[in-house]
Amino acid sequence: VQLQASGGGWVQAGGSLRLSCAASGRTFSSQIMGWFRQAPEKEREFVAAIGWSGGSAYYAEPVRGRFTISRDNAKNTVYLQMNSLKPEDTAVYYCAATDRRYYTVKSGDFGSWGQGTLVTVSS
Repeated sequence: VQLQASGGGWVQAGGSLRLSCAASGRTFSSQIMGWFRQAPEKEREFVAAIGWSGGSAYYAEPVRGRFTISRDNAKNTVYLQMNSLKPEDTAVYYCAATDRRYYTVKSGDFGSWGQGTLVTVSS
């Protein structure tokens, strides 16, 4: 599957953004999808993941309660709604797909990656 992320931008602290990730390929609906982020001079970290049907999701503790991951299999798209943004959320955000049949937070388990979209949150 090929992935293309979009929706990043600049926002003030407390604001919201919605990221989108469009997928091409016939396997999207059978893959767990995830979002990761990488801040300057930091390692890439897991943000959220969603199951095949969209009925279940898993979040990293720093974003739980503020971010919501969702997917529309008819549109081959996964979303990340980000609310109550903080300056520490500033990063390049990547969408990714895994063929694993269970949730994983390891970036190495995700075989397909989008190009990344920059989110900047000012204080």
